[in-house]
Amino acid sequence: MRKGKTPYRNHGLPPESAPKSLFRKVERTLSAIERGEDILATIQNVAEYMVTNFRDDLGIVGGRLYRRTDEGYELVGSFGTASPPPGTIVPHGYAPIEAAIDSGMVLMDRASPGLNPELEALLGTRERFAAIALADGDYLISFDVAPGRAPERDLRASLNIVRLAINQKLRQERFEEILEDALRIQTSILPKRTPAYADFDIGGGSRAAEVVGGDFYDYIPITAHLFDLVIADASGHGLPAALQVRDVYMGLRMGLSRDYKVSRTVERLNSIINRSKLATKFVSLFVAELETNGSIIYVNAGHPPPFLLHADGSREYLREGGMVLGPMPDVAYLRGFARLEPGATLVMYTDGITECHDRLGRQQFGLRRLQRLVRRLNDRPAREIVAAVFEALDRFAGRSLPEDDQTMVVVRRPALPAGH
Repeated sequence: MRKGKTPYRNHGLPPESAPKSLFRKVERTLSAIERGEDILATIQNVAEYMVTNFRDDLGIVGGRLYRRTDEGYELVGSFGTASPPPGTIVPHGYAPIEAAIDSGMVLMDRASPGLNPELEALLGTRERFAAIALADGDYLISFDVAPGRAPERDLRASLNIVRLAINQKLRQERFEEILEDALRIQTSILPKRTPAYADFDIGGGSRAAEVVGGDFYDYIPITAHLFDLVIADASGHGLPAALQVRDVYMGLRMGLSRDYKVSRTVERLNSIINRSKLATKFVSLFVAELETNGSIIYVNAGHPPPFLLHADGSREYLREGGMVLGPMPDVAYLRGFARLEPGATLVMYTDGITECHDRLGRQQFGLRRLQRLVRRLNDRPAREIVAAVFEALDRFAGRSLPEDDQTMVVVRRPALPAGH
């Protein structure tokens, strides 16, 4: 053995394989740690696991867990051989604290400069300790380390793996919480059922490209003779898009229920979105007021124009309105007028349907293909038309998960019986 080299004590393994085996063990055991009820519980689980499983490999015999507060770092837990009084506050500017925050990990002796012997005695630290900073410095773990159990470089490397693994686990938990929040928002605002309204047959559906999307549709009853249909597409995905869609949902329902003027409601909604601090600030929207006699008053705010398939085979596009919601604070939106006659079908959709690519990425599903499909299925219930379109998109794309959010609403007005 060369002079100055410390012998490895990892179960008789040769020097070349000992560190690699140790690091794999650290990674493997950390991946098996169960998630706690909150961040603090997860970190506590990791700390206790390290003491239990790495006493021989790394010499970790105990330690303390701190949480950052306004006053300093508060002692909130201990494990292993450590038993300091809970609630002890360590100042923000204390040397080990600053070193751990600066570099992520610090290894120190009780004789190191800057340490307070009285505070260390109160905390019950041993002659050597290592501290790692977690969750952007919101938490610290200080491990008591028995000297001579492992080379310093292995101890440092292993604790850095622990630090990175815990931070990754915390980020994953936070990401999952964000997705759960977004999914909860989206689930709460999408229609739970299709309402019965006059003699109209209504069906709708939405599929997100990710766990949560930015598409949205709604049915809003106003009076016994007035019913609103909404479809929207917020830029982006995830929680920002879900929050933006929630603003659209609340803004429309509040505005339409107060003054019934669809164009004014859209203008107010545009102003709200323009002032929003969310990352996504662009929303295309189509809202239509449908009367029991088939009259439609609508506003199209930059949305792919819905179309009417009339009984005589002609098509009518509903384009009147203005630009997408969000970019400009003061925008006037014009109203458009149409009629849903007996035998006609109104189709509202987002661009995730018409812009769906085939499996080779060379063609889009396109508007004409959508119109031909709806025309061929026009005698079927609206909900079956929506389902058939989604199935056709899956066959066209060669996959069941869409590349963009896909939403569709179909409103049929059955043809009058012969002789009427």
